[in-house]
Amino acid sequence: MRIAVAADERTGVTDAVVKELRRRGHEPVLHGALAPGEREDWAWASEAAARDVAQGGAEQGVVCCWTGTGASIAANKVPGVRAALCTDAETARGARRWNDANVLALSLRGTSEAVLAEILDGWFEGTPSDEHDDVANIRHVDEIA
Repeated sequence: MRIAVAADERTGVTDAVVKELRRRGHEPVLHGALAPGEREDWAWASEAAARDVAQGGAEQGVVCCWTGTGASIAANKVPGVRAALCTDAETARGARRWNDANVLALSLRGTSEAVLAEILDGWFEGTPSDEHDDVANIRHVDEIA
């Protein structure tokens, strides 16, 4: 699967994200500080990754900044994107299941490489729910202007 990855700085965590995605058989599409020549600021980098997801250039995304909040806010401004800031595997699993999240936001400050692997496990194990209430909630979120 093609996964857009963006960060405003290159760190051990961002390198681990790219490496781990490749190890799992995915194709990272890099943005921001991870892509030479692109604007590195979190707002621009996260927008680029989110647009990849929204326009079909990538099936999912991972956006990173120091706290993860700015990256998630920027990504969520792009119509069709549901970015979730996840700090543990259960949150990531739930974001996929109940929120049909298609962009994972990570804190570069608060995510260790060990926890990153657990978060990615939860993210990829989570599948969107087909229960009526869950589907209705996602539909409603998509309709909020």
